Amino acid sequence: MASIMEGPLSKWTNVMKGWQYRWFVLDYNAGLLSYYTSKDKMMRGSRRGCVRLRGAVIGIDDEDDSTFTITVDQKTFHFQARDADEREKWIHALEGTILRHTLQLREAEAGFVPSVQDFDKKLAEADAYLQILIDQLKLFDEKIKDCKEDESRRKIENLKETTCSMVESIKHCIVLLQIAKDQSNEQQHANGLISTINPVDGIYQPPLDTPVVNTTMPTQTTLPTGSGPSGPSSGVASPAHIPLPSHSVPDFSYSSSEDEFYDADEFYQSSTSPKHCIDPSGPPAASPLTNEETALKRPDTTESLNSSMSNGTTDADQFDSHDDRDDDGEGESVEEHKSVIMHLLSQVRLGMDLTKVVLPTFILERRSLLEMYADFFAHPDLFVTIAEQPEPRERMVQVVKWYLSAFHAGRKGSVAKKPYNPILGEVFYCHWDLPSETEEPSPHTETVSEGPVPWSSTNSVCFVAEQVSHHPPISAFYAECLNKKIQFNAHIWTKSKFLGMSIGVHNIGQGCVSCLEHDEHYILNFPNGYGRSILTVPWVELGGECNISCSKSGYSANIVFHTKPFYGGKKHRITAEIFAPNDRRSFCSIEGEWNGVMYAKWATGENTVFIDTKRMGIIKKKVRKLEDQLEYESRRLWRDVTLNLKLKDIDAATEAKHRLEEKQRAEARERKENEQQWETRLFHEDGECWVYDEPLLKRLASQRH
Repeated sequence: MASIMEGPLSKWTNVMKGWQYRWFVLDYNAGLLSYYTSKDKMMRGSRRGCVRLRGAVIGIDDEDDSTFTITVDQKTFHFQARDADEREKWIHALEGTILRHTLQLREAEAGFVPSVQDFDKKLAEADAYLQILIDQLKLFDEKIKDCKEDESRRKIENLKETTCSMVESIKHCIVLLQIAKDQSNEQQHANGLISTINPVDGIYQPPLDTPVVNTTMPTQTTLPTGSGPSGPSSGVASPAHIPLPSHSVPDFSYSSSEDEFYDADEFYQSSTSPKHCIDPSGPPAASPLTNEETALKRPDTTESLNSSMSNGTTDADQFDSHDDRDDDGEGESVEEHKSVIMHLLSQVRLGMDLTKVVLPTFILERRSLLEMYADFFAHPDLFVTIAEQPEPRERMVQVVKWYLSAFHAGRKGSVAKKPYNPILGEVFYCHWDLPSETEEPSPHTETVSEGPVPWSSTNSVCFVAEQVSHHPPISAFYAECLNKKIQFNAHIWTKSKFLGMSIGVHNIGQGCVSCLEHDEHYILNFPNGYGRSILTVPWVELGGECNISCSKSGYSANIVFHTKPFYGGKKHRITAEIFAPNDRRSFCSIEGEWNGVMYAKWATGENTVFIDTKRMGIIKKKVRKLEDQLEYESRRLWRDVTLNLKLKDIDAATEAKHRLEEKQRAEARERKENEQQWETRLFHEDGECWVYDEPLLKRLASQRH
């Protein structure tokens, strides 16, 4: 942790004055963030305000990747950094300072400072309790298996459920204890090493014999890890002989009223990088992408899709050959991933909503979340086969088979990474040619004249997705096959949480498979996702209970994605049961791994392989070439970020990402000023669902009339 940090930030003053540059000095030992109208005023000790950090809470605005707040003493201070990277440095330093002084306050009030041995003792106790409960769960499982009375079985199941909750609580406590132990260890180590320079009465006093190094980045003085020439040097000297009078740390945070505007421009004038010279109050940097399609009105999407296709292209020329499936990052080292995750952990707190966290650019998966949703149809042949089944029972079984095959394709590598967060109005189009058509392509394949992907054939599975909302982040997507008269409509609202040693993503929403010739609609929901082992090499697992039901036929299915137990157990396990109408006993039970082999046990006693994802070939989607795509299509929109990530130019990728986000914020401000509402391009809200504007069902109905 740095002993002192300084540099410019913008501070929100009021509606009339807006954002104003100020020079900030963070004092780690004093627990104080002081600010001045300029660096020169800081050197002369003319402090204009300060924020006392003991007990403070930092807030991060998910609408803007450069702003943050500090709430303390019943006041909220708003700040704006130059960019996401700079904000991250400030937040990391501020949270360390807050933690230190908040812990000191609690220790002083309690009169007790726990040692590392105290934490070890509590960890051992918690682990012993955990093992007792795990053993108890095994006994419950045996009793439930042997119990023949329904009432007794229900009581045991209730006890088991309560015990499971206790297990989760103790696991969470173990994580908290380990984090607290590490922080206590660091704190005790730091207390013996830290010496710092403090603003006495708000006056900055550099040592007489050491010049202050002025850098173009906010100055962070590295803590020495030892004495002698081997320790790292400090940008700012930290003599221990300067006293800290008690009155130099105010009892409350305050901000002075100011009429004049001061620009702390030393920082920006001394920078040679164009990235460092961006004026936050000025217009955003020009994007290399063109702006011909930035109208606020809903565009005539079908017409623009058709007109943007190149003429006279062959099938090979017409589609983009890029597929991130070939780029799974397997060659990256474990140590590289550790640094990524530690970077993330430095920003988050337990239970924190991760939509409010600036994730480093190099953790990104190199494709948009909208494109990732297309992986639900990596086996389009299983999807269209639903409509080919003659009986409702077979159709429900096929829906379950397609559903369980839909998750393994989305995880291409062993290391979990995060797709791009789609921007509002972003869309993604693609289609799949079914295997029979791929094997023997016909030179006279009939193309569709309407629908989501007009350049596909009538036998293709077409897919379109749109980011329909930014707050909350909601994606809507739709797929259909005209020849088979089957369609799928869905929306997902993702909510991410930091859970200690893992990250949870709650997928809120639902999907609907519609077999139009049978007038059947299968409603389903989605499992939650978890990023595990985030201190080593992160991996993804799914968890939660999902249901599929058809109100017309009465058939239903219950699917459970099991998370790996704390001790032992298998990863990626699923169990499922399929029920006939009004039947409490399933006619098909399924178990296995959602990214491996799943087995079915039928009511007849027969055992079969239900799905073997290891033997199923993934059919690649077809996406138009970048030059044929509209400006707001995913791959064209994110092309600069993707290209630079592939080239491992993280700075250029971050800059490209920043341009996109700035453009989105500018458009949002313009709509607000003009009192305009955002109009979605392809979907509309229908109750609690988002529905595609021109689904196959609607088009077929209009043809009949």
